[in-house]
Amino acid sequence: MMRAGRIQISTRTLRVVEVPIPIPTPSQVLIKVKAAGVCLSDVHLLTGILTPGYLVGDEVTMGHEVSGVIEEIGASVTQWSRGDRVLVCAGVRDLQGRVTTLGFDYDGGFADYVVSDAATLVAIPDNVPFEQACIIPDAVSTPWAAITQTAKVKTGERIAVFGIGGLGIHAIQLLRLVGVSLIIAIDPIGEARTRAFARGADIALDPLDPEFSTDLKKIVADGGVDVVFDFAGVASARSQGFRLLAEGGRLVIVGLANENIVIPNDIAFAYKRTQLLGHYGSDPIHTQELIDLVRDGRLDLSTSVSEIMSLEEVPEALKRLEAKINNPVRIVIKP
Repeated sequence: MMRAGRIQISTRTLRVVEVPIPIPTPSQVLIKVKAAGVCLSDVHLLTGILTPGYLVGDEVTMGHEVSGVIEEIGASVTQWSRGDRVLVCAGVRDLQGRVTTLGFDYDGGFADYVVSDAATLVAIPDNVPFEQACIIPDAVSTPWAAITQTAKVKTGERIAVFGIGGLGIHAIQLLRLVGVSLIIAIDPIGEARTRAFARGADIALDPLDPEFSTDLKKIVADGGVDVVFDFAGVASARSQGFRLLAEGGRLVIVGLANENIVIPNDIAFAYKRTQLLGHYGSDPIHTQELIDLVRDGRLDLSTSVSEIMSLEEVPEALKRLEAKINNPVRIVIKP
C-alpha cells in the first residue's frame, strides 16, 4: 500500500489515504516520487473552476508536476532502467488526439508512487535536484511553450506579462533568455513585482494603482507591445491587455478562469489585426529543452522552490497557495 492525495470530484473533497501501489502495464514504468509541485490548477480543481475532461470514475490522485526514480519497468520498455532519475510530462496525447492531463484525467504524483507511460519521461541530469526538476513540466514548460510555440516571440519584441505567479515569473526569466527588448510585469502584489524585477523585468506595475491607466496610456503612446501574456486568468487583464497591443499584436491566454473572453471593440480588433491566442500545457520537446538549459547553467530555478511540505500536508499546501501566503512561486511536496 501507499499514500495518495485523492480528490473526489463530485464533492471536491481532498484526503490523503492509503491505496494499492499501481502496477505498470507493459509500456509503463513505476516511479518512486521524489518531489511534486503544487500548482494553481490544483487549487482550481479543488474549488471547481476546473473539471477533468476524461476522468473515468469520480476520484483521482492529484499532482501533475512530478519527478522521481524508476522503481519498476514494464515488459516492453527498453529505453529506461531501474534507478533512472526522471520527470514526468504533465500530459499525454492519446490515439484519438485528445490531451489528457496527469493528476486530472488519470492518477498523478501527490503519492508515494506513480505509473507513467515510458514515452512521457525525460531524464534528469545528476546536477539538477528533484525539487527543481519536478516543476519544469508545467510551471516552466507551459510558459516556455507559450512563448516559443504559440506566441512565436522574436528577439527584440516588447512584451507585457499579467500575473507574476508560478508561471508568470518563469515567463519573465525565459523572455529575458529569448532576448526581448522590453518586459513589463503587471501584478497587484508588491512582492511579486519585486520578484519580477529580480528575474529580469524592466517595468513592474500595480493594476490597482490609481495611476495604472495613465501608465498604460504611456506604453500605448510609446508604440504598445507586441505580445501580452495573461497568466492571471482574470477579465481585467484581458481587456487591459487588448489596449496595450501594437498593430499586429498577440494576446495569449494561458491563465484559466472558466469565463467568457470579451473583445472590447471589434473595429479596433480588426483594424489593428490583433491576434487572440489560447495556450495550454507543453510537449515533451519543451521539457527536454528546459532540462538542457538548467543542466548547462543557462536557466536558474534555485529560487523557484518557495517551500517544501510533506505528503500529508497536501491539503494545507493548497490552502496556502490559494491564499497566496508568503506569495509562493512553487510549493513542493516531498513524500
